[in-house]
Amino acid sequence: MRNLHVKLLALALTAFGLTLCWYKVTRLGLPLLPTEKAEVWTVEARIEFKARRNAPVKVQFFIPRQPAGYTVVDENFVASNYGLTTEDDGSRRSAQWAVRKVTGYQVLYYRIHLARDPLAVLPPVARPAPEIRPPDFPELMRSAATALMDDVRNKSADSGTFARELLTRLNAPMPDANVILLRQDIQSPEDWVRRLVKLLAVANIPARPVHLLLLRDGISHGSLTPWLEVYDGRQWLPFNPQTGEAGLPKDALVWHIGDEPILQIEGGKNGKVEYSVTERTQDRTLVAEQRARQMGSRLMEYSLFSLPVSTQNVYRVLLMVPVGAFLIVFLRNVIGIKTFGTFMPILIALAFRETELLWGLVLFCLLVALGLLIRFYLEYLKLLLVPRLAAVLIIVIILMALVSLVSHKLGFDRGLSVALFPMVILAMTIERMSLVWEELGPAEALKQGFGSLLVAVLGYLSMSSRFLGHLVFVFPELLLVVLAFTLLLGRYTGYRLTELWRFRAAFKA
Repeated sequence: MRNLHVKLLALALTAFGLTLCWYKVTRLGLPLLPTEKAEVWTVEARIEFKARRNAPVKVQFFIPRQPAGYTVVDENFVASNYGLTTEDDGSRRSAQWAVRKVTGYQVLYYRIHLARDPLAVLPPVARPAPEIRPPDFPELMRSAATALMDDVRNKSADSGTFARELLTRLNAPMPDANVILLRQDIQSPEDWVRRLVKLLAVANIPARPVHLLLLRDGISHGSLTPWLEVYDGRQWLPFNPQTGEAGLPKDALVWHIGDEPILQIEGGKNGKVEYSVTERTQDRTLVAEQRARQMGSRLMEYSLFSLPVSTQNVYRVLLMVPVGAFLIVFLRNVIGIKTFGTFMPILIALAFRETELLWGLVLFCLLVALGLLIRFYLEYLKLLLVPRLAAVLIIVIILMALVSLVSHKLGFDRGLSVALFPMVILAMTIERMSLVWEELGPAEALKQGFGSLLVAVLGYLSMSSRFLGHLVFVFPELLLVVLAFTLLLGRYTGYRLTELWRFRAAFKA
């Protein structure tokens, strides 16, 4: 009955830990590997204009609002002596700078840091059809547009195919008379998109211009690219106004939606916006933190990342101790390796993280060997247990100080790290090893001593693993899985591997 209880408890702990980890990976985007990086784009918009002499100035500039496919890592507004407010009407977002008196040329900056995030794609939302404004075409152009719309309607099935067919006809290399007439008076790509919106209005199809920023590393003095979006009754479908291809370009950021000017200035003139783009890589964990905040998830607020950095560094070490403890349980109960106690190999392994493995082994063996010699001398003095342990502890500290001084004089600075060894554990190891030496002989004492060193080395290798350190810090709930397996090993009563090797002759018979 108890065995079933332990199994159910282990199953519940494992299920809870893995479920929480799965949620963090799939919903928050936390990486399973410490080497995972995210592409972060830094976009800077430089706004320049000339203010009227000692006149109040108001500047409105449309900025991205929850761009699909990206997570906003950071955002900055730079303007000296200007007041700043931001507004969000649910579909568009703008920044508004204001100042009472200013003269001459003014420069304002808006900077945004974006990380590519496929999980940030916004789902389509059903909305009522937008209002369509009747186009103000001249009579001749209206007749050409009506004739073209009738022809296109016969070769399409819905709003999406209608828009694609219309764009194909309008951008044909050898257009007919109606298309040539509709192409007149186009001075810029923005004019062409506005003309397309009016033509689609003739067919009673809602459309709107969209301004994109193409993210390319090294761009300076860049500008926005006009695009077209058509409403099909459920969602907005993007189209290339020059080719009719559906979709957005790769690494395109939707900066502004609508035909309203992206920059509006009151009290100034000659306004101009230039865009600069740079690309860099950043730890995906930091990007996931920002994404969780944007989602309103409170899970990250109670994660280890919310602690001070100094405390985080402490827990990066402490959270590896359960991994080392589970390794010791497995090596002792399943493999059958004998050690001096349970915590001694773990603490020695933690010391190896600072001293490095080779130097740690040399210093540990040197201290234990010297301590054993002195411990045998203390046995000759017939001291009581507590004074003997206190004497061993004092001698261990003296030996540690001597090793540090001698190694420093010889030019081996690694010897200074001997102070990182836990002195009480060293004293107890020397005491325990001497007792086993006296009771069971030197062979058994050396066997348990080398077994402890082997477990400490394996514990060091596992506890210094960058991958495991990343997992237990970013996903500390996985320690519940480690706890579950530890509980299961606590009920293990089978043969150890060393016992199978020891009695191999009996198994052959």
